[in-house]
Amino acid sequence: MPSTTAPSTTTPRTYVVTGSASGIGKALTERLRRDGNTVFGVDIRDADITVDLTTEQGRADLVAQAMQKSGGVLDGVVAVAGLAAPIPATVGVNYFGALATLEGLRPLLLKSDAPRAALVASLAAIEPVDDELLAALVANDEPTAIARATAIAGQKLNGASNTIYNSSKRAIALWLRANAPTETWAGASIPLNAIAPGVIATPMIGDALSSAEGRAALDAGAPSPLNGPAAPPEAPANLLAWLVSAENTNTTGQIIFVDGGADSIRRPGLI
Repeated sequence: MPSTTAPSTTTPRTYVVTGSASGIGKALTERLRRDGNTVFGVDIRDADITVDLTTEQGRADLVAQAMQKSGGVLDGVVAVAGLAAPIPATVGVNYFGALATLEGLRPLLLKSDAPRAALVASLAAIEPVDDELLAALVANDEPTAIARATAIAGQKLNGASNTIYNSSKRAIALWLRANAPTETWAGASIPLNAIAPGVIATPMIGDALSSAEGRAALDAGAPSPLNGPAAPPEAPANLLAWLVSAENTNTTGQIIFVDGGADSIRRPGLI
């Protein structure tokens, strides 16, 4: 079992970060490397490990390549890769791809003196979900989940497709809460946490951020009284960097909202 005593925080560590080619994953990869760590980035393109996490082969290749490149030992794994498109692949990456990453690389974490793991949920996890899709995800029934997501995507109803993304992020958050305190993770001295970003400033929302009307629309769904309607990718990346650092010895099972205050406004009575 890994030691419960953290090693020196200046000791270089070895990480795997999925979704490393853009957004939060890219910002995290750059941050960890600036701090002197080794990072094996994973993405469908422009990465150290190029795989498609919607497929069983891609998930198997991730584990095999991570094992080969790291020498069989990892200090941290961060499942950032995700899609927000109203398509079935969003389910494949956001939920099943994240689980395959964390569960598949856990044996490599067990060989570290201070193993850490984290994933990216979303403020969208508090939005309406599709109950049938969520049930299939929680049951880890990928064929049924993909079939339901396909049906939702084909409905062409206003807002209906958003439930694919919302459901995938709700499910991964529920998985995190259920699994972090178990013998598999906490019992093996592996803190497992998640962040839940609100709106993140990326090229995708550049047009919305450039106008008062666009910013107001963003703020309506994700009100952010702290520093405006969108956070730079570095904000959630910096929190992830701490969560998977040797410094984090007792924080586990947490879903930390990085949303400028949106969750506290949307759900003021929740403790």
